[in-house]
Amino acid sequence: MPIESVQAEALKELVALASQARGLEITTIANVAKIAGLPDEIAVGIRHGTTPEAVDLSRLFEAYRDRPTAKRGTATALTLKSFIDLTNRHLTPHSAIFAETDWRKPKLLAVIDYHELTDGGEPVGDDFDVVGGGGRPDNLKHRISYAYPLSDTWKAWVEKNGEVMSQGEFAEWIEDHIADLTSPEDAEKIWLERDFQTTVATPAGLIQISRGLQINVEAKVKNVVTLQSGAAQIAFDETHLGGDGKPLVIPGLFLLQVAPFQGGEVIRVPVRLRYRVAAGQTRWLFSMHRPDIYIAQRLVDDIATVAEKTGLPVYEGAPEA
Repeated sequence: MPIESVQAEALKELVALASQARGLEITTIANVAKIAGLPDEIAVGIRHGTTPEAVDLSRLFEAYRDRPTAKRGTATALTLKSFIDLTNRHLTPHSAIFAETDWRKPKLLAVIDYHELTDGGEPVGDDFDVVGGGGRPDNLKHRISYAYPLSDTWKAWVEKNGEVMSQGEFAEWIEDHIADLTSPEDAEKIWLERDFQTTVATPAGLIQISRGLQINVEAKVKNVVTLQSGAAQIAFDETHLGGDGKPLVIPGLFLLQVAPFQGGEVIRVPVRLRYRVAAGQTRWLFSMHRPDIYIAQRLVDDIATVAEKTGLPVYEGAPEA
């Protein structure tokens, strides 16, 4: 073979080898250390040549991504039903619900991607009954929140609770909010009057008192008598005492019936009616009796409902940040 042909063939082979050296080889790297939270193996590109290097192939695909790698963010529900429905839509066997039970700012929070439950060291499938264990960690980034939005009516009563009002202001308050009051049932009336040692006013009775107070708004108090029933009898130093010329009988208690949360159930709260007399003038205030008890009971009932309708555990407290 002529030398020229040998040289041409050798040059062709060298070009082929150089081309192969500059090529990109696709291979996999195994997670031999079994590092938690990482896949068993990943695909990489090995670039050959004078400066070999590993190439991250994931970057080539990211530009074409049309879905995120995981669900993230917090959805806000405005009603308990929406909270339950949203939780049921996304839940997994590992999801968990947390309840903040402060009656002033109660809140339910579902963490959809909560840490895994385990059974003998292996991830649980659809078994909701398994508890305990050191399961694999998760992101805790997909959440559903229900912050119990307080109703305007409830906020108005809480804001006015314990605030001292003039006689005219109190009379106006009662008339403006009479729709929020209710009459006690027979059994309720018995235990309220027994426990509080006073009479319970009906809404109609409070309207009469309100109008009587408005009539005597500028009058001075002549005397106050505590009746055997626990109510107070207030006489004003003027010719028209009350609406019919008689002293006003002031009960010591009335019953509030409102929904603390928007779209929620109504609760019934006893409210003490109090007054102070100074220099012949009366100052009024009301005091809601332990509203935290009634809100707490509402939360206990709601937690039971949520647990029943979602099948998830509910913990009092807050998840990891």
